[in-house]
Amino acid sequence: MTAAQEVPTPDPVLREDRLDYTPYAHNVSFCRRRAARLVTQWGYPELAGDAALLVSELATNALVHGALSDRLFRVRLALTATTLRIEVSDARGERLPGVREAADDGCYGRGLLIVSRIADDWGVEPHVVGKSVFAELALTARGPEEPTGPHVRRGPVAEA
Repeated sequence: MTAAQEVPTPDPVLREDRLDYTPYAHNVSFCRRRAARLVTQWGYPELAGDAALLVSELATNALVHGALSDRLFRVRLALTATTLRIEVSDARGERLPGVREAADDGCYGRGLLIVSRIADDWGVEPHVVGKSVFAELALTARGPEEPTGPHVRRGPVAEA
């Protein structure tokens, strides 16, 4: 096997949490608070706000666009040496998410735009039944002195 053919092995998972939730709106706040608490307990309090917001957006999307009344949605957090990965899985694999442009006065349509701005990477993994939407926060890309949260823009800044 040549260097060009080598497949990188993923970092081993150091900590992991997964929990299934019934498809009701009040469970979005439960999984958001759980994510913030766990990320803080795992030693990354500076990422707790971003993780909570990502969980909230992904779980809301699963509830609104991927929920079936008799199927649970799953929230999984996985910590490696370099990444915090947040996954939300639902039963509707045929409904793949995408960033869209929301109307100025619209109440919906900004969730994945928020995810794309906060997460260092995000995407969708289809399954035989359902799908997982994930967002990743890099642990080494920012220091504890760098502010985090929805107000921080990552990437190039547009010139005025």
